[in-house]
Order: sequence, then structure tokens, then C-alpha cells
Amino acid sequence: MTTKQDIEKVLWNACDSFRGKMNSSLYMEYILPMLFVKYLSDVYAETKAKYEVQYKGDATRVERAMSRERFVMDDKSTFDYLYANKNDAQIGQKINMALAAIENNNSAKLHGVFRAIDFNSSINFGEVKEKNATLKNLLEDIQQLDLRPSQISDADIIGDAYEYMIAFFASDAGKKGGEFYTPSEVSELVARLVKPKENDRIYDGTCGSGGLLLKGFKQVPSKKISIYGQEQNMQTWALCRMNMFLHGVDNAVIWQGDTLANPGNIENDRLMKFQCIVANPPFSLDKWDSGFLGEVAEGDKKAKMTPELDPYKRFDWGIPPTSKGDYAFVMHFLHSLDDATGRMGIVLPHGVLFRGASEGKIRQTIIEKFNFLDAVIGLPANLFYGASIPACILIFRKNRGASNHVLFVDASGDGHFEKGKNQNVLRKEDIEKIVETYNTYLSDPSFGGEEKYSHVATLEEIKGNDYNLNIPRYVDTFEEEEMIDIEEVKTNIKNIESELSKVQAQMAKYMNELGL
Repeated sequence: MTTKQDIEKVLWNACDSFRGKMNSSLYMEYILPMLFVKYLSDVYAETKAKYEVQYKGDATRVERAMSRERFVMDDKSTFDYLYANKNDAQIGQKINMALAAIENNNSAKLHGVFRAIDFNSSINFGEVKEKNATLKNLLEDIQQLDLRPSQISDADIIGDAYEYMIAFFASDAGKKGGEFYTPSEVSELVARLVKPKENDRIYDGTCGSGGLLLKGFKQVPSKKISIYGQEQNMQTWALCRMNMFLHGVDNAVIWQGDTLANPGNIENDRLMKFQCIVANPPFSLDKWDSGFLGEVAEGDKKAKMTPELDPYKRFDWGIPPTSKGDYAFVMHFLHSLDDATGRMGIVLPHGVLFRGASEGKIRQTIIEKFNFLDAVIGLPANLFYGASIPACILIFRKNRGASNHVLFVDASGDGHFEKGKNQNVLRKEDIEKIVETYNTYLSDPSFGGEEKYSHVATLEEIKGNDYNLNIPRYVDTFEEEEMIDIEEVKTNIKNIESELSKVQAQMAKYMNELGL
């Protein structure tokens, strides 16, 4: 049987074929698609063999049955065909043609997934001889895997191994890694806080490789939940589509493009509404409004974003500064949230809690006028790839009714996470404590918080702080130093001096006896 560890080992070996030739953010784009092709090929081959036995070799009936399967492949797009041609001088072009055929034969599910991948690129691979050697090694590595369904011990292991490698590439890519991957523990925490339910629509407009959406999907055992997302980076969008497919989510609607300037999830000419939203948008995105300003007359160097430039009226509450797009994403998501039952968990930098000017006014409007803010959760520093700064999770709920409280949690202190050599990690017990605290806040009106960890603040208290949400204003984690007894210290010093005098006298006696 093929295990998750088997897949990870092979993928690690495949990485060796690329190291020193291109950085990891590039070879991820070749290794993971090849794993995807191997998976499709093995599933297709085993399914076809099953039908050949069932229909006693009747090619017409076999072909008809295969056409109704989850996906379709032709002979020259299979991994086996590519492996058989691993020594071909045009192997890079053959791989490109195979990927194009897979897209064309499965356009409803996989259209555009391989569009940005070029296995024949001399820029990435170098000259023909070097390129062909690298591709041959990659094919030989992946060939070792048997990904037939009958040989897979758990249906999730391929998708889990795929995500494991995305995490590895993210850690190796430094700051760039944070653009396409949210640490698994943070994704699970956010998903559990927003509590996806059957028949919900769940949405992430900055979905990266799709980890947050998949964690939300797994919160619903029946899998009766609709997934929607959008991602601007083409390669990352492709990773997300493949990630969804490997996890058995074929009907996810993932758009490619700028979520702010060109949102894809539109219904009846308005922003589509979602019961659950999970998101980890890029921290303090600079020039977030550039997609709107392209419509302003050319040559106007002083062109600025205005509410009128947005047809969906998302910025009537205020315009965030051009250099910090955090609240642009917050407002987009709040306008996309279902008015009756909408819940949202969004990961943001701490600056959104206290920065003033236009951001302060937007924050005040969200809290005072609409009463959407439900909880503020401070996370430890150094959890995210390429960003050592601490982050927070803001939980918003539409239709909070008469609730006039906000939960503050400080989960950033020692004892609430595991310190790692390169990166800190939220442990299972850390996640449980945060979720339990939030659940208690929701269910127990008398809950006021836990000393040095959480506090339930009234809206009046927040107003008294000028709508500054900086967590230390609400959760006091100050540890008083133990009072020092001066007299006891003096007594201890005298005792030490006395003992020292005795030792010195004894040493002098020995030295005198030795004639020194």
C-alpha cells in the first residue's frame, strides 16, 4: 500500500533534481503538476481495467463507461506515455501537449490549470541537454509511486501529501511563501471559529492554494457545502484548482483575478453572498487600488481612489490608504457576507486594530454603526511564512442582534504556542483553548473572560478607548514581580560572608602548614 510518507519521500527526491537549477518557488510548479498527472493516470488506468473485466473486453462499452467517469484521458496524455518517452529529445514539448490534452478533455473541471506551466522552457531549465536530463529524473522519481485507488490506504493521503509539499515550498520560499500558503494550524483555527454548516456557501477571495477553504470544507462531515474562491496569481490559482481536485472537491468555483477590482463571484449583477468567509489576505497590500485607477483618465498623476469608482459600493464607509489594503479586503468581505447568518474569520496584521486616520474611521463605522465585530484574537509572532510579525484573527458576524460585547483573546504569550527553530507553531491544545473560549463567550452571557488570557468588553468600553482595539488595552497580561524582602537579603549576605571568612581562614591554615 502507498502511504503519505511514501509520497512525501518521492517528492523530496524529486526536489533534488531541481535544486541548484531554479529556486523552490519555481520547481514547485513542475513537481506538483507531475504528481497530479500521475494520480489522474493511475486512477484512469485502474478504472479502465475494471471495466474491461466487467464488459469482457467490449471496447465500445468500456469507452462509454469511461466517458461517464470523473475525468477523461487519452493515451498520449497519460503518465505512462510520458515515462515511456522520457529519453525523447522533445520530452518537454510532449509533456506540454499532454497537459493541454488533459485540459481540453476535462475543460469543465480543469480548464486553464496548466496554462502557465511550460515544461519546455529554456529560461527555467537551461539548454536542451540539461532540460531533458532534469525532466527524465523527474519522471523516474514520480514513476516510483503507485497511486491506484486500490493501493491507497486513505482517500485523503494524496491531497494531504500535496498540501505537505506546498507547506515545504512555502517555508523554503521565504516571504513569497506567505502569498500562497496559510499554516495548517491557523487555517484549522479560523475554520473552527466560523463553524461551517451543511448547505453553507464558504468563500475565500484571497484563497492562495486553497488551504483555508479545504479546512472549512472538512468541518462538514456530509460534504454538503459549496466552495467559492478567487486568487490573483495564475500559478497559485492553478495550485488551488489541483489541490481541490485531489481532495475530491470537483465543483469548487475558483476565479482567477483581482478580487477587489474585478470580483469573480457575482450573482444578479451584485456581489454573491456567503454564509461563511475565511481569509488571509496579503498583509498591508501596497497599491491595492491600482485596479480601479486604471479607469481614471491617463496622465492624471494625482488620481485617487473614490467610492464612485467601485460599482459594488464597498467603500462608502471610507477609503483605506493606498499603502495599506487591509480594510479594503475587510470591507469587500463584509459586503459579501450573508445578512442573516454570515460569519467571517480573517487573518490580519495588528495594525488594523489601532491605526488611525481613514482606517480608524472605517473601524469605528464597522463597530459603532453596524455592530459586526464579534471577537479579536491575538496570535503569536512568527507563525507565518515570510512574516515574523504577530497577526490577529478578527471574527465578524452579521445579525448579532442586541449583543453589545466583543471578545478579546491574547494567545500570543508563552505557554500558548510551541517555539520552533525557524517558525512558531500553534499546538492542538492551543487551538482547543481559543475555540473553547470563543464557544463559551457565545453560549454563556455571564462569561467575562479569563485573567491574563481573555476579556469580554462592552461596546461602551471600546468607545471609551476611541475604538482602538489594541489587545493589551483589554487583556492585562502584566506579571507583577515578587516583592523582595530587603532584610532577608541582608541576612543571606551576612551568612555568605561568614561562610566565606571560615573558608578563607581554613585555606590560610593549610597554606601555613605547607610553608607557603
